[in-house]
Amino acid sequence: MTNTRNKKTKILRVITRLNIGGPAIHVTLLTGMFNDGEFESALLCGSVSEREGDMGYIAEDYGVKPLYIPQLTREISVFRDLAAFFSIIKHIKRYKPDIVHTHTAKAGTLGRIAAILSRVPVIVHTFHGNVFQGYFSKRRTKLFIIIERILARFTDCIIAISPAQKEEITKLYRITRPDKCRVVRLGFDLERLSGALENGRGLRDDLKLAESDILVGIIGRLTAIKNQKMFVDMAYHLINTGESRLKERLKFAVIGDGELREELLAYTRFRGLAKKIFFVGWAKDMRKVYPALDIVTLTSSNEGTPVTLIEAMSFSKPVVATDTGGIKDTVRENGILVKKDDYKSMAHAVSELAVSREKRESLGRLGRDFVRATYSKERLYSEFRQLYNDLEKQKRRTK
Repeated sequence: MTNTRNKKTKILRVITRLNIGGPAIHVTLLTGMFNDGEFESALLCGSVSEREGDMGYIAEDYGVKPLYIPQLTREISVFRDLAAFFSIIKHIKRYKPDIVHTHTAKAGTLGRIAAILSRVPVIVHTFHGNVFQGYFSKRRTKLFIIIERILARFTDCIIAISPAQKEEITKLYRITRPDKCRVVRLGFDLERLSGALENGRGLRDDLKLAESDILVGIIGRLTAIKNQKMFVDMAYHLINTGESRLKERLKFAVIGDGELREELLAYTRFRGLAKKIFFVGWAKDMRKVYPALDIVTLTSSNEGTPVTLIEAMSFSKPVVATDTGGIKDTVRENGILVKKDDYKSMAHAVSELAVSREKRESLGRLGRDFVRATYSKERLYSEFRQLYNDLEKQKRRTK
């Protein structure tokens, strides 16, 4: 459907921050793609915490110049949040968007209230995971659920990034009706992601690994919800109870940073694994990281769509992950799922892959084919283009 108003549809996209992770990749890619003959897009975002890792460089790659609100941060603060709220209203009045599309919890709350009060014609919100499990106390979680239910009444469309997440939003937490929630899977610039590989020698050389070493990795923010302590426990179990032929060859890498870095380092030393587990920190170019890994793991207690696993599969890497949130919509026959906190089952799965190159390569091929068929940027653009046009047409009919 073509825009019939002889002018571009203006979209203001709002996200809490461009920290390293899937949401930042997603919103910058969307903002870049929706600057064309039919759409004009701007990206509004807050500031990144000190140890999170800033992904603003991705915006530059896509020709996007974000509008920054320094007061918009991950942490809850009445004064900063109020300042951020009024700043969002100013940007809305200046930009005059036809659509405000918010991403992540904090931006979703402040951005939608600002859009409602500013009478923006169309309001859309994307859940990238949720904060209803593993983040806050029960009392605070109930309050956030009530707020989301109220905001959903004024939101024209709620986006879930996987079928499992839609089930959570509409049935488990009852945020909105199923007919008001649309599943739009993430999309990635897969050609850009897989270009200019170094076959992993850079990272493996940095870690002084032998060709025969098996490197098991985990990637992400070092924070409680990602549960990297389980990764350390899994490594300990493998080294102390696994096959003797594997003990010398197995090495482990933690790629990322965050508020739990020192705690995880101390726990690693306590477990006697300081020479086995390498804390790499953030890596700006992941094309130098994924090729170095033989197996990629994820230990999250709660997850939307696992971007690190999708990226790993695009590099034909086998994955082992906890079965939580939207992970089961991505990891099927192309990987191995284990129960949350079950480090022994994860150790068993990693051991099976470590001893069999054939199984690693087979799962890697299945993962690569699945990602290419499911997460292309072309499919992402097509689905959102149709959605935005449908929502605008619906609004014009109800006026």
